[in-house]
Amino acid sequence: MLQYFLRRLAAIIPTVFFVTVIIFGLQQLLPGDAASVLAGENQDPEVIAYLQKKMHLDEPLPMRYAYWISGVFHGDLGESMRIQQPVLGLIKEKLPVTLQLAAMAMVIALLIGIPAGIVSAVGKDSAWDYLANVIALWGLSTPNFWLGILMILVFSVQLGWLPASGYVSPFEDLGANLAAMIMPAFVLGNAIAAVLMRHTRSAMLQVLNADYVRTARAKGLNERRVVLKHALRNALTPIITLGALEFGTLLSGAVLTEQVFSIPGFGKLIVDAVFNRDYAVVQGVVLFTSSVYILLNLLADLAYFVVNPRLRG
Repeated sequence: MLQYFLRRLAAIIPTVFFVTVIIFGLQQLLPGDAASVLAGENQDPEVIAYLQKKMHLDEPLPMRYAYWISGVFHGDLGESMRIQQPVLGLIKEKLPVTLQLAAMAMVIALLIGIPAGIVSAVGKDSAWDYLANVIALWGLSTPNFWLGILMILVFSVQLGWLPASGYVSPFEDLGANLAAMIMPAFVLGNAIAAVLMRHTRSAMLQVLNADYVRTARAKGLNERRVVLKHALRNALTPIITLGALEFGTLLSGAVLTEQVFSIPGFGKLIVDAVFNRDYAVVQGVVLFTSSVYILLNLLADLAYFVVNPRLRG
């Protein structure tokens, strides 16, 4: 397993390097001048010159990249020019919010998507199969922002059961926190559940027709044991990868959903940073989320190794 891990790690290192180059390069293509934006309406030339020097905007592009990547290696992602705070501190502040939202959305997606996919595959062409496919199609085709607005209208405005927006720390009031987060988590989890259902159904249909499944049934094993122990375990391989990728997508910031529900996570942070030309924040947040995405892929590969015995040979 150690050799497998080292091989995967060796493949990740150049990937991370190219990611840093792409993040930095694309950031420079944004229209406008960050120093002019931060200087305000007066556009004082001395202020602009000071900001350009402080942000190294008056130096060649390779030198600016060298300054930035050197700071990254030392744990310094820069400082927000707009609010004068370290980017790493902003990430630490917003991470728990987005992490909780992503975790709740993923739990909802797993609780809906995988059981629905199993039931759909086991009862292929039955009423349950058609119902599961209709629900999955609805989940895939429903825009998150529209579903969020609809849920606010029903559960907040008309019924008054849940708050329409805002965020409360779980350390302050756990009940209020869950009440504020359940709707955005369901909105995000709904779409992922549909994707998980389709992939689970497809994987289970392939596995249920395998020889070892027919052999297990021929031995007289209970159908539930055949499905859950023999079939599902071997069908989990593509689902693990999909789950890791979707969780990484959630962590990268569900921008529209966070905007609709006024959740102060990565989505709002990155949108504000782009509009204010806050280069350090944009680069820091995108680098962090990209690194998490790559790490989740690595963890998915390791989970492959555990679930699939053929990789150990």
